[in-house]
Amino acid sequence: MRSSLLFSVVWMARIAHARKRKKLVLLFLIAIAFQVDAQQNYAAAIEEYMQAQVKVNQFNGNVLVAKNGEIIYQEAFGYANYDTKKRLNLNSVFNLASVTKQFTAMGILLLKEKGKLSYTDSLRKFLPELPYSNITLHHLLTHTSGLPDYMSVLRPKWDHKKVAFNNDMIRFLAAEKPPIHFKPGQKYEYSNTGFALLASIIEKVSGQTFGAYMAQYIFTPLGMTHTRVYNTRRAANELIPNYAYGFVYVPDLKKYVQADSLPELDYVHYLDGIQGQGRINSTVGDLFKWDRALKNHTLVSEATQREMLSPQVLSDTLNKAYYGYGVGVRKSGKGNVISHTGGWPGYATVLTHYEEEDVTVIVLSNNASKSNAIGNDVAAIVFGKSITLPKEP
Repeated sequence: MRSSLLFSVVWMARIAHARKRKKLVLLFLIAIAFQVDAQQNYAAAIEEYMQAQVKVNQFNGNVLVAKNGEIIYQEAFGYANYDTKKRLNLNSVFNLASVTKQFTAMGILLLKEKGKLSYTDSLRKFLPELPYSNITLHHLLTHTSGLPDYMSVLRPKWDHKKVAFNNDMIRFLAAEKPPIHFKPGQKYEYSNTGFALLASIIEKVSGQTFGAYMAQYIFTPLGMTHTRVYNTRRAANELIPNYAYGFVYVPDLKKYVQADSLPELDYVHYLDGIQGQGRINSTVGDLFKWDRALKNHTLVSEATQREMLSPQVLSDTLNKAYYGYGVGVRKSGKGNVISHTGGWPGYATVLTHYEEEDVTVIVLSNNASKSNAIGNDVAAIVFGKSITLPKEP
């Protein structure tokens, strides 16, 4: 009798356990189905929005959107080359322009972790020929150095038929001694000069070219096989496959033309060699690998990564936006937002990560479309907000 009762109790327990497991499996499958359905709904809504951008605003470029580490949408729209009508694909390589700055910052962070330099190190410790005192690497990383813009000071005096490189810029600054705009650390003023100098410091400390250093310590470890520093197209007439050429619309011609064919944009030629503030070229897929590396502090320690992604200096009082090291940092209704845009004739780029929601939006355009605004709208779609589709005027 006792053994029969024990058998019944054990049997009932097994049945209850089996039912519980079935229920858990069912709930898990329902959750997966809901997630897939939600992603499909996101994709459909984003696709409708992007098709409207293409039709109304002639968006040309590539888009990738991810949530919780999973790509929920990626697409290529338009031409890699308007002249040849070659189409873009998901592996098309774009000039990132100022989105480059976060990679340059990472180069400095890697050297800092190895004990090769410090944020408080002086600019003149590495480049003693420059006439600027009391500027630190922290100032360069946060746009608080006060250094004049190299584009402005080079334009009137540089031979526009000759490609300038970082060493040329440094020699020019040393010889001409253009004054700083304010005392270092006094305020924020966006500085391409600062990040170009950071690239030169990376070269001096590492003993490698900026491109070789980026490839060895960032691109290759992260599997960014389509990414490289590309500042030799005009200097060495080097072409790379699957390249998205930058085009701008010329109203008088009523068509898009290659940006570097216009005389008024000749700086695209003669400043082509300067790197660190720009010149990294990449794809949406490779940028997503980079985004994951930043989130998971793959390349540096969590503490060092947080230094890069934390607000270091107030950059916009009105919108309460800050700058970290090579990235913009701000608050939104969805928490912390890490973002940077890039612009160069023919190119408009943006990489944005919403930390708490783990949503990533990447928009790369090679016809100077409004990538940042598009990125904001796409993020709004993922967050379930209603947006107005662009319409024909």
